[in-house]
Parts: sequence; structure tokens; C-alpha cells
Amino acid sequence: MANTYTQILYHIVFSTKNRERCLAKNCRDDLYRYIWGIVKNLDCHRYRIGGVDDHVHVLTSLHPTLALVKYIENVKTSSTSWIRREAVFERWPGWQDGYAAFTASVDEKDELVEYIKAQEEHHQLVAFAEEYRALLERAGIEFDPKYLA
Repeated sequence: MANTYTQILYHIVFSTKNRERCLAKNCRDDLYRYIWGIVKNLDCHRYRIGGVDDHVHVLTSLHPTLALVKYIENVKTSSTSWIRREAVFERWPGWQDGYAAFTASVDEKDELVEYIKAQEEHHQLVAFAEEYRALLERAGIEFDPKYLA
């Protein structure tokens, strides 16, 4: 697609099914590297992947021909297959059905990279449900609170 230029950053957040705290710290980097490879194979840019034991944050930009829903589907399906095949995490329930995706400006990129890097420290003070609610509210997204529990 010659002469097509985009700069749309997505901050994507998704959790394990039922917020199961199963993403063991000693294997998370392997998961992030695997997701990094999925994103690379989709011809998308990877800025940062991180999270804690029950959810993942991804800062990325998508190839102009790829829909966000297909991106998420690829990341979740492929990573789940790898986790099950390699028995990476005990009690793996799968990923939640939904996700949150927020657009960000290039000016926010460095701040978001640092935010994702600092997830371990952040979640010593803030629960995931509280963080998720705040992200949705800040973006002006209407949501049903029953899905945040």
C-alpha cells in the first residue's frame, strides 16, 4: 500500500479468564517474548509488553491492513496455544473474552512505556479492577461494572 501512512498507537489491556492470578513471574518474560513474536509476524510495531499475574498491557501500532479485533484474536489464540503446548503456566484458564484498547498520541508513548514497565510496582498499590475502571473512565468509555469484578 504505497503512500499509506499511519501513526495510531494502541494501549491494549486484557486479563486472564476470571482474573485468575496464574501468570507466574518467573515465566512472564517468556510470554511477553512470545507475544512480541506474534506482533512482529503480524507486521505491527511493538513498543512495550508487560503486566502482572492476572493481566497484560501492550503498547503497539497496527499495520494499516490489520483490524484491531484480528490483532487481539491472533495474540490471544496464538499465546494460548503456546501456553498450553509448553505448559508454561499452571491452572491456565485462558484469556478473558474481551479487552480494552485505547488510542494514544505519539507524545504519550514514552510515558505509556514507563507505565507498562512499572506494572509490578503499580499493582502493589492499585488493584487491577481499579486500574481498569480508571482507564475506561479516563477514555470516556461506558461500561457495565459487572464485567470489572
